[in-house]
Amino acid sequence: MRGFHREIFAIREINAISALAAEKRRAGVDLLDLTESNPTRAGIVYPAGFLGALADERSLLYEPEPFGLQAARERIAAEYDAPFDNVILTASTSEAYSWIFKLLCDPGDEVLVPRPSYPLFEHLAAMESVVVKHYRLFYDHGWFIDFHMLERAMNERTRAIVLVNPNNPTGHYIRRHEVEELAAVCDRRGVSILSDEVFADYAIDPDRESARTLRGVADFALSGLSKVVGLPQMKLAWMITKRPMPEMEIIADTYLSLGTPVQVALPALLELRETVQLQILARVRANLERTPRHLRVEAGWYAVVPVTDEDDTALRLLREHNVLVQPGYFYDFEKQGYLVVSLLTRPEVFEAGMDRFRGVCG
Repeated sequence: MRGFHREIFAIREINAISALAAEKRRAGVDLLDLTESNPTRAGIVYPAGFLGALADERSLLYEPEPFGLQAARERIAAEYDAPFDNVILTASTSEAYSWIFKLLCDPGDEVLVPRPSYPLFEHLAAMESVVVKHYRLFYDHGWFIDFHMLERAMNERTRAIVLVNPNNPTGHYIRRHEVEELAAVCDRRGVSILSDEVFADYAIDPDRESARTLRGVADFALSGLSKVVGLPQMKLAWMITKRPMPEMEIIADTYLSLGTPVQVALPALLELRETVQLQILARVRANLERTPRHLRVEAGWYAVVPVTDEDDTALRLLREHNVLVQPGYFYDFEKQGYLVVSLLTRPEVFEAGMDRFRGVCG
């Protein structure tokens, strides 16, 4: 266990870019932050009065249900045309991962996660004493799974493959032929598929061969209010399973982490979906047009920009021009030479930041 604890603390070390950004903020410098990905801080307008749904008197009654209140589960089942018994509510997708790892893995078992991808998996797995291994994504006018390396990374202790669809930060969907190959590999080896689909609603320019969801194929398909309606503070997510999962009930019943008010308010919160998503998509598309020589983006809130030296460029932008971007190594890109920017950034900030970026990178 000590090794896992060391890993958790090691990945919390402050890097040079974060340290410099913190130093500038303490000095009162107004940064052009092109990493902002929190919709509640990005100028998204929410309809007046929508929080009233949280004051419903039904929230006064505590009825602990391991998988979530029946009415809330029924609402998600209807939203995704899924069987009621296949819907499990959690406080967040991070919690959903935790429950899934508890269910599938013994200490020392392994899960495969994509490279590049969001770095949170390292924390979540380490806290469950689970080992993370990576499978490679390669870029060739779009991102694809390297199945040769994926199968080489698998062994008798592999319990699950995590798929982020669309990927964060590359913004690509898995292709239909890849879904078929991945399902065949996992079926042959008895390995579960976890499909993280939190950004699935934010399609920008999807390929016609893209698979927009793996529900019905993946053992677990995850999403939640954080992205679907741009409300990360509401703390409600869901997993839609390939089959009913009664064996997960004891895990869910141990925590009972879901609050009643947000479950009662779920139908009203989901009514915000179109209003919020239209704003976000308009913002993302406009900012993408301002982004120079980016790799192809099919969906999501991020863009990947190739540069010669990512660390030097990111530090120079911050040190000399007060522009904050993320280098590719934050997302575990296999090769050096990428910057990542959030397309959710307020337009005036993004435009000013990109003007300075062009001054540095041409």
